[in-house]
Amino acid sequence: MNAQTNFDLVLFGATGDLAMRKLLPCLYQAHAAGLLHPEGRILGVSRSELSTEAFLQKVESDSKIHVKTHYTDELWQSFIKRIRYLTVDATKAETFKALGEAVAARPNTDNVVVYLSTAPKFFTPICENLAAIGLNSDKVRVVLEKPLGTDLQSSQEINAAVGAFYKEEQIYRIDHYLGKEALQNLLALRFANIMFEPLWNKKYIKSVQLTIAEQLGVEERGEFYDITGALRDMVQNHLMQMLCMTAMEAPASLDADAVRDEKLKVIKSLKPLTSADVDADVVRGQYAAGEKDGQALNAYLNEYQVPAGSRTETYVAIKAEINNERWNGVPFYLRTGKRMAGKVAEIVLNFRDLSSHIFEGSAAAPNRLVIELQPTESIRLYTQVKTPGAGNHVEVAPLVLDMGKAIEGRRAEAYERLLLDVINGKLALFNRRDELEAAWEWVMPIMENWAQAEQPPHEYAANSWGPKAAEELLARNGDAWHEAQ
Repeated sequence: MNAQTNFDLVLFGATGDLAMRKLLPCLYQAHAAGLLHPEGRILGVSRSELSTEAFLQKVESDSKIHVKTHYTDELWQSFIKRIRYLTVDATKAETFKALGEAVAARPNTDNVVVYLSTAPKFFTPICENLAAIGLNSDKVRVVLEKPLGTDLQSSQEINAAVGAFYKEEQIYRIDHYLGKEALQNLLALRFANIMFEPLWNKKYIKSVQLTIAEQLGVEERGEFYDITGALRDMVQNHLMQMLCMTAMEAPASLDADAVRDEKLKVIKSLKPLTSADVDADVVRGQYAAGEKDGQALNAYLNEYQVPAGSRTETYVAIKAEINNERWNGVPFYLRTGKRMAGKVAEIVLNFRDLSSHIFEGSAAAPNRLVIELQPTESIRLYTQVKTPGAGNHVEVAPLVLDMGKAIEGRRAEAYERLLLDVINGKLALFNRRDELEAAWEWVMPIMENWAQAEQPPHEYAANSWGPKAAEELLARNGDAWHEAQ
């Protein structure tokens, strides 16, 4: 990465949770690794009436605790010297004057990054007010944090409003899953290894599972989560990106549009869902009370600020199909949920049975490739090996590649990688408008079906792997979720 890009990073929502937990700690890591230009500057912005000194006190108490590695007092002190705070109200044009003056005072910057870590309703007024002070020139890049809308129409409206002030190549729609090293490594695994790519198709793969499971519930975020739900929060963005990276064709190059063109083709090839398809192939769940390590866990309906009788989903499982030459007929199972029995993000490719009758036991467990994105980054290939001793019995044994141990070098967190890419003008790991809107278009029939549905979500116990209906969804095809195999 180019460490010599001189930048101003304007961080709207600087006092918020994302900025304190993720963005500022990741910027510190980049600073500690020597990846930021020595004159690069961070301008924290929010409507809170704070001095720079008061803001730095908040950074000290709320953000430094999230720096887990490479911390020294000397590095921290040199990092916070980059930070200045400005009070700006997104809806009041007159408050942007000081921001414009602060940026203009450093005319030697290579670019200005404006990160909108705010609610989407503020994207339009912020961009309008930035343009009014000249902060929409070619050297300005604007980062839009998810969720980018609540449905297709609102997403189109936001994109159109932001697009009125910025060119498409200036807009960085962020999805932090694309910054995960293990997901990026998927392209290398497929397209740089001859033993995988020839098998990566319907002839050899029976089914694919994509899972993002969280052990936590909604905690103190009940009011926000109840108007969002798992479909908007996880499926339309994170799971869709995992699907694209798994199923896409080899791009002509790793240039931004070459990669994003192939991802768009995958989304466009997804079989459109009718209302009948949603009834048959989509499971909506909500966690009930449960127990973990002897401790009682609340049902979703008993969480803080969740309204009585809410039908908001905390779990979604979908059987999807990709209608193209490579994948036609192969089910892709997408699954996400809160209060699950484990925290995991993984891609599982279930290979077809070899149907060998030479060995005993082989038919029960076909080969399986598991690419784990979290909590660890690893690749596990489940193979059949002969057990010791007489006889011809085989059992499953995994070949394990621990990415953290296999390749030396510092591993950046997702937000660090993406922030550096914005600073250095690399768009490949960010969503293009047509890609994002195609994803919204595909999930809209699910949202519309649920809005009319009389049946409440399927219940599942907190600290379980989801509702029984999700197991039955796979069983119809002779499949089972990875943890049950």
